[in-house]
Amino acid sequence: MSQNSIFAHMILVTGGTGLVGAHLLLHLIENGEQVRAIYRTEANCVKTKALFSHYHKEHLFGAIEWIPGDILDIPSLEMAFQNIKQVYHCAALISFDPKDEDAIRKTNIEGTANIVNFCLAKKTEKLCFVSSIAALGDLAPHESEITETTEWNPEKPHSDYAISKYGAEMEVWRGQQEGLKVIIVNPGVILGPGFPSQGSGTLFTTIKKGLSYHTLGTTAFIAIPDVITTMYRLMKSDCCNERFTLIAENLVFKDVFFTIADALKVKRPTRYASPLLTTIAWKIDALLAFLSIKKRTFSRVTAKASHSAIPYSNQKIVSQLEPTFTNIKAYIQEIAPTF
Repeated sequence: MSQNSIFAHMILVTGGTGLVGAHLLLHLIENGEQVRAIYRTEANCVKTKALFSHYHKEHLFGAIEWIPGDILDIPSLEMAFQNIKQVYHCAALISFDPKDEDAIRKTNIEGTANIVNFCLAKKTEKLCFVSSIAALGDLAPHESEITETTEWNPEKPHSDYAISKYGAEMEVWRGQQEGLKVIIVNPGVILGPGFPSQGSGTLFTTIKKGLSYHTLGTTAFIAIPDVITTMYRLMKSDCCNERFTLIAENLVFKDVFFTIADALKVKRPTRYASPLLTTIAWKIDALLAFLSIKKRTFSRVTAKASHSAIPYSNQKIVSQLEPTFTNIKAYIQEIAPTF
């Protein structure tokens, strides 16, 4: 047994300055855990502190042991992994700009490989990896919903982000084959306060500024408290070497957009964006990016997904933990005033 495994008592969180990681840090501290988080810039830590203040828990922020580091920087990880018993790997690069393809794959795949390798080398008890429903498989003709066992089809179009998360999962399963206990969670669109310019926060800010169009596609949503409590319960349990889709509801984009608009007390995006219109939109977006007028925000894959109506199943996690999921429309009403 390594010296680290004898004295290990801390939990390491990567991505602690993002929506999932920041909420996770708060939850871990509230449950009496000793936590360490890595950060790239002190400015990023301010976001986490602000989130603690949002919940009137700023007095708990000082309980975090912050270490400067990066999942791509091996020496910094050597420091971060001292006396670590469990790891929650939440860090990821999210972008839909093709120019960021190399950076996305490097951060999300190589970065995850580094975390897995350190977990193995330091005899870490258990790793929880935050993946995405984007990394789940593609429906076969005989299937009606996407589950944890739906097979990934490399012939189908996927975003660079989805490919990178799928590749990251392969690194986690490699670690499992080498003896590491792992949990993979695949959340849907995660709703939560504190990060208006990231992830689902951009939905609220865009609609607040005045969004005109909606689509009739569907996707899966979940509230951030449900993601965090589920991850923590899985890590505290004997369950390991499993993958769980974390979603509360499959909802139509139009309904979600209308609910957000009503909660923000702004005009609803009442115009329907047809498949033709979204095709034109992503091509214009690509052209503007090519001319260096703006960064890509709407891709061909995103356009197609906005019209997709394939449901995701949460039956596996429901059978495992019997969680009570937050109603999405009620949660939107709750967090809207923070945007």
